[in-house]
Amino acid sequence: MGTSTTLGGVATLDERADEAPGSSTGEPVEASGGAPEVPGVPPVAKRRPRRVRARTVDDWLSLGGSVLASFALLYVGYLHLLDLSGVVGFAVCWYFVFLAVYGTVVAIANPRHIVVERLVTATLYLVAALVIFALASTVVYTFVQGWPAFRHLNFFTHDMAGVSSAAPLTQGGILHAIVGTLIMVGIAVVVAVPLGIGTAVYMTEVRGPGSHLIRTVVEAMTALSDILAGLFVYALLVVGFGLGKTGLAAAIAIAVTMLPLVARASEVALRIVPGSLRQASEALGATHWKTTWKVVLPSARAGLVTAGILAVARGIGETAVVLVTTGATSFFNANPVSEPMTSLPLFIFTSYQTHQPLALTRAFGAASVLLAMVLLLFVVARWIVRDKSGRPGSRLLVVQRFFIRDVDDPAEER
Repeated sequence: MGTSTTLGGVATLDERADEAPGSSTGEPVEASGGAPEVPGVPPVAKRRPRRVRARTVDDWLSLGGSVLASFALLYVGYLHLLDLSGVVGFAVCWYFVFLAVYGTVVAIANPRHIVVERLVTATLYLVAALVIFALASTVVYTFVQGWPAFRHLNFFTHDMAGVSSAAPLTQGGILHAIVGTLIMVGIAVVVAVPLGIGTAVYMTEVRGPGSHLIRTVVEAMTALSDILAGLFVYALLVVGFGLGKTGLAAAIAIAVTMLPLVARASEVALRIVPGSLRQASEALGATHWKTTWKVVLPSARAGLVTAGILAVARGIGETAVVLVTTGATSFFNANPVSEPMTSLPLFIFTSYQTHQPLALTRAFGAASVLLAMVLLLFVVARWIVRDKSGRPGSRLLVVQRFFIRDVDDPAEER
C-alpha cells in the first residue's frame, strides 16, 4: 500500500507521527507546520515588527536638512521680506517652519503614522531641551555671579556682625545664615515628616472616622499661602504664647507649610502599592498594623522619600515665614529658642534690597550655597532609596523576606 508496516502491517504511532503531509513525494515542508512551499514561487518573508526608535542615515540627513532649510527660509522671509526683528519671535517662527519642512520631507518616503511619530518626537525633544536649558542657564549664571565671593574662605566661616553691605568680600560671611537654615529646616522636618506620613497612613490604610474630612483639609492646605502660615504662627505663638521671635517659631511656621505637601504626596505613594501585597500578607497571618509597618511602608519607601524631598525643597526656600516669625539678623545664633535667626533665602532677600554691587555678589554666593544644599539633599535621598538587591522588581520580595524571617526565628515559632 506504499506505507511501511510493522507488527503485522500496522504502522506504529511513532512512525505515523514522523510522517508529514507530502513526505512521500519528497516535497519540502515548513518547520512551523504550515503549507508546503510551491515550486517556482518564492517563499513569503516573515513580517518583523518595525523598530520605531531606529534611525538610519537618511533619517539623520532629513532632520539636518530640514533644520538648515527652515532656518534659511525664515532668515530670508522674517528678516528681509517681512522686515521683522526679535529673537523670541524668530525662534517661534523657526519652530513652526521646521515642523512644516520636516513633515514634508519625511512624508516623501514614509506613511502617515511615521510622519506623526517623527513630528511628535521632535516636539518632545525640543520641550526637553528648553527645560534643560532654562535650568542649566539659571544654575550656571548663579554660580558665575557668586564665584567672586566663593574665593574667600571667610565667606563660609564668618557672619555679617558689624560688617556693612558695601564692605569688601574679604570681610563678613554667611555662616549665620547656613547654620540658621540647617537648624530651622531640621526642626521642621522632624515635626512635619512624621505627622505627614502618619496622616497619609490614617487616610489610606486605617480609613477611620473623619478620614475624608482630613483629606479635604490637607488638599485645601496645599494651596495655603506661605505668608498666611507665618502670620498664623506669629499670632498664635509669638504674640499669644509669648514665644518671641526665635528660630523655633520660624521652624514651626515652615513645618506648617511642609505638612500638607508631605501628607498629600505620601498618600499618593501609599495608594500605588499593589493591593495583592496587602492581601498576601494578611493571608499569611499578619495583622493589619504589621502589614502596614512591614509591607506597605517599605514598598512605598521611594515615594515617601520623594515626598520628604519635595517638602524640604519647599521649606528650605521659604522667606516670608522666616521674615515674619523671626526677622533678619546679622549675628550668629545657634540657639533656636532665645534669639532671632536668619536663613539663606532671607539673607539673599535683605542683601538684594541694598542694591550694592558687593551685596549682590554675596546674595548670589548664598544662592549658590542654597542650590548646592538642595542638590546634595537629592543625591543623598536617591542613594537611600536605591535598589540594594541589584535586581528589578525587588518590591515583590518584601512579603517573602518578612515571612521567611518569621518562620526561621525560633521565638516566632514558639
